[in-house]
Amino acid sequence: MFHSTRTQALCAGLSLFLFGAVDQAESQTLSSQSVRPTAQAAQLSTLPIIDGEVLGDSAWATVTPTSGFTQTRPNEGQPATQRTEVFVGYSEDTLYIAVMAYDDNPEAILVTDSRRDSPLDDTDSFRVIIDGLLDRQNGYVFGTNPSGMEFDAQVINEGGSGGFGGRGGGAGGFNLNWDTTWEVEAQITDQGWSAEFAIPFLALRYGSGDSQTWGINFQRNIRRNNEQSYWAPLDRNFNLNRVSEAGYIEGIEVPSQRLLQVTPYALSLSERGGQLTTSQSREEYGIDVKWGITPSLTLDATVNTDFAQVEVDDIQVNLDRFSLFFPEKRPFFLENAGQFAIGNPREVELFFSRRIGINRGTQFPIEAGARLTGKLGNSTNVGLLSMRTEGIDGVVPGNDFSVVRVNQELPNRSAIGMMFVERQGDGSINGNSAADFNRTYAIDGRWGIGDYTVFRGWLSQTETPGISGDDSAGGVSWTYADEDWNLNAGYSQVGDNFNPEVGFLARRNFRKYEAGWRYRYRPDNWGNLQELRPHMNYRGYWDFDGKQQTGYLHIDNHWEFNSGMEIHTGTNFTQEGVFEPFEIVDGVTVPVGDYEHQEAQLVFWSNQSAPFSVNFSSRLGGFFGGDRENLDSTIRYRVGEKFTSELTWSHSNISLPVTGGDFAVDIARFRATYAFSPRMTIQTLVQYNKRDDVLSTNLRFAWLQSANAGLYIVYNEVDENNLLFAPRENAQQFAIKYSRILNIFN
Repeated sequence: MFHSTRTQALCAGLSLFLFGAVDQAESQTLSSQSVRPTAQAAQLSTLPIIDGEVLGDSAWATVTPTSGFTQTRPNEGQPATQRTEVFVGYSEDTLYIAVMAYDDNPEAILVTDSRRDSPLDDTDSFRVIIDGLLDRQNGYVFGTNPSGMEFDAQVINEGGSGGFGGRGGGAGGFNLNWDTTWEVEAQITDQGWSAEFAIPFLALRYGSGDSQTWGINFQRNIRRNNEQSYWAPLDRNFNLNRVSEAGYIEGIEVPSQRLLQVTPYALSLSERGGQLTTSQSREEYGIDVKWGITPSLTLDATVNTDFAQVEVDDIQVNLDRFSLFFPEKRPFFLENAGQFAIGNPREVELFFSRRIGINRGTQFPIEAGARLTGKLGNSTNVGLLSMRTEGIDGVVPGNDFSVVRVNQELPNRSAIGMMFVERQGDGSINGNSAADFNRTYAIDGRWGIGDYTVFRGWLSQTETPGISGDDSAGGVSWTYADEDWNLNAGYSQVGDNFNPEVGFLARRNFRKYEAGWRYRYRPDNWGNLQELRPHMNYRGYWDFDGKQQTGYLHIDNHWEFNSGMEIHTGTNFTQEGVFEPFEIVDGVTVPVGDYEHQEAQLVFWSNQSAPFSVNFSSRLGGFFGGDRENLDSTIRYRVGEKFTSELTWSHSNISLPVTGGDFAVDIARFRATYAFSPRMTIQTLVQYNKRDDVLSTNLRFAWLQSANAGLYIVYNEVDENNLLFAPRENAQQFAIKYSRILNIFN
């Protein structure tokens, strides 16, 4: 009965999938692509005062603004409900952008957060993407809201990745953790709200030539209407990252770039408890250097690198037999991370920077490193990385890490590339430095057809002493995305001896097949309903003997309302083939078997822009021969744009037909932030794992000079003990770090 139900559902879904593919393949013309708007940049004779006042600043009086924004939601293709004017000017060293966001009801302007890089979707906001190299694939995003907060990000391959279009390494093609030095101020007036941006040319990458044309697009959000509008019109399936559909800004006269930034730091660190028998204190000093070799090629170097200011990882509990993924959070490795992404994001990543300087979640010293990234000519992307780490006696050898990445961009979002990754150890663990190495070789490609279709592929092999044969991996995928349909299919495989030691593997020895479809429907008169998104996704894993490891069929419909509230109603059919017993939690073993189950899934999001909001996700159904009741819930509360808080509780009640099989897993997480200003914040993150009785606390005070440099005061504490009423193992760390960016030529 179960096989019949799942087969019928899969056949019905694939029929719709194929129908959509045939029907939509006949049309590859983007309706919004007919005309790309063009604006003229003005050379400013008077520099603006960066205070957020636009109409009263004489510097903008002689600049002709551009306007004419078009909605993607709620009413696709219609003019924006409020007028927006954008002014663009420049001086000998800075690009200036001003926005006047008119609003006939200024009291209704919504401002929900003022922290640096906080999300701009649930607040009134304005963003710009700049494609200085005019390659129509990459760009930099700058944004703000009426509080004047700074939002900057890096877009590579229009926000996709080197893999199957997702986010590789926790960053991939859209890197919110990219930070640079710039300035923005905003204010609310009786005519709406306005903002002024001052972006040094040193923060951008651009080509040669005195007078240049760049790709550019602007986005305005009016949150009370759940409205998004763009200067260069886009179809609803795209967002600001769609660099190939951006407009143009002409007449920018750029200076010859002389970028040399030096960022020294000083750190004082005290630790006690945990595995330490006595308290320890130390001082550290280091330096980062950024050198702009050309306007499009940058060398970054670091000596005695430290990341004491980085937020701790979220606690996770593994209820399966495959590896958990923890995203990269260290700033040095996040810049241009998408350039090094090849593979299937969070499943097979050929380069994963957390393998450098982190062992089992604990950081250890990075002596020095350098990275060269950018563009040679108009279309050749290069990325070179070299890092040296100290060893840990008896645990990890001292290592030299090297990465070489070359990617040649081709017309219409296409590209071909290669990558080489190497770890060379000092032999302190295995006793033989000549055999202490690991290498990964890879090629990848992307082929864009028309406006909506992309094929991707990659192939890789590893080299490890003592391992030969069955050491390759690869994958191909196809995606089609227009304003109504999203279709995808893919195949990938990983050999049993494939061993990218500087990468990430969730599992080995598999063949994976995947396919899916999604349809977007916007009804005209269904009350407050904005969009329906019925969809189906399937992924299945088999080993090379034909035995199925995992199967997952997801059938769902998303109901999105005009307020931003969403309800997801789904059903999942799961299959797990367990070939060897594994311990799911301490003392509980899942035996060998073939487990097929069905589960119901319900997701609810309230209006996330409201001062009080909730969201939850629940799954009820079978699990490894028994039952699972899972609820992930989050409560958010904010006071204006200064104070934000979030309480998350993840609960799983599991009943398995084995000894000790009735157990619960609970993880609680509380995060609160108060922003004294957009550059001064205090944040707390408290996490609790009930089953393992682990309590983690992270307190951070940040006073930023610019980008991510400034003063950090950080306190970390981890309390853990599995014995009731026994003394807790209390590990404490207190750090004070100060860094400052020095522009040598400016």
